[in-house]
Amino acid sequence: MPPTRKTEDAATVPSDSRWQPRLHDVAKLAGVSHQTVSRVVNGHPYVKAETRLKVVEAMEALTYVPNASARALAKGRTQTIGVICYETTLYGPAAALIGIEMRARELSHSVNIVSISSLDAAMIKEAFLRLYRQSVAGVALMCPQSAIDFDPKLLDVDLPLVGVWGPRLGTVPIVSIDEIGGAGKATRHLLDRGYDTVHFVGGPAGRVGSNERMKGWSEALKSAGRRVPEPLHGDWSARSGYEAGRILAADRDVSAVFVASDQMALGLLLALGEGGRRVPEDIAVVGFDDVPEAAFFSPPLTTIRQDFFGIGRHVVDALLAPDVQAGTKAVPASSVLPVDLIVRRSSGPA
Repeated sequence: MPPTRKTEDAATVPSDSRWQPRLHDVAKLAGVSHQTVSRVVNGHPYVKAETRLKVVEAMEALTYVPNASARALAKGRTQTIGVICYETTLYGPAAALIGIEMRARELSHSVNIVSISSLDAAMIKEAFLRLYRQSVAGVALMCPQSAIDFDPKLLDVDLPLVGVWGPRLGTVPIVSIDEIGGAGKATRHLLDRGYDTVHFVGGPAGRVGSNERMKGWSEALKSAGRRVPEPLHGDWSARSGYEAGRILAADRDVSAVFVASDQMALGLLLALGEGGRRVPEDIAVVGFDDVPEAAFFSPPLTTIRQDFFGIGRHVVDALLAPDVQAGTKAVPASSVLPVDLIVRRSSGPA
């Protein structure tokens, strides 16, 4: 029996540097079963916080380091989540990615990111197979386009898969926000302020997010019996919002605008100001996203807030659900998270 030393809780811990702690030693020191220690080590999401803390403290006291290679060999998967990303320079995808990383870390997992330069289906499949060969525990597809709608089983691959902001008509479970409902809220907010109709500046034509926000806008106008103006489209950037704003500023009949992203709304506000149109005295503006800077636009921007960090956490929980990891249950069906209308000065009364 190796010599021992005392920990702060008076438990005895061997002090021989040649002694290597085992999982059963952690369980004994923490006062829990070895199955509970295994659940904590493997990132099981359903372990009480106080129990998890006891196990972590025991691991630290014993300097116990789980053997990741052994776990991966036994499970066929590592403690890593794969993420396939497109356009992570935009605020929304970047924030969702942070949410994924933070939740994965809470569950003792790391994140391996593969960035792609286009939404080509072949490129996405190649990235997916690359992560599969690295024995990741699951894959999040952050590629909001129909190209992500493929069945991994057609590639002879069985791996948990979740899409982010993609179409909800295919085989891939999707975690997204209520873009149609959010656009409807924004439009009805402007109609309730007394404006006759609402113009629309959307993202790239054909893209899932842009299409759904345009659908919510047009349906709200039709339900209210109002005219549906011809939509304009940008590319989510402030520059494209500026170009749309120049067009709208020249049309003196325009009195209210719903912009499908806050970044485009930023450019639009500048163009309206340069065109001699005051916001909100002459034109009311509502954005979408609620980026951190939205409250500091001139004027502060009314917008639709979506929980980007919550999306990331939801994705990880879906991928790492115990029955999903055990292969006894498929990833849960698509989830749509709610949004909130944040009212600021840019949508002032008509």
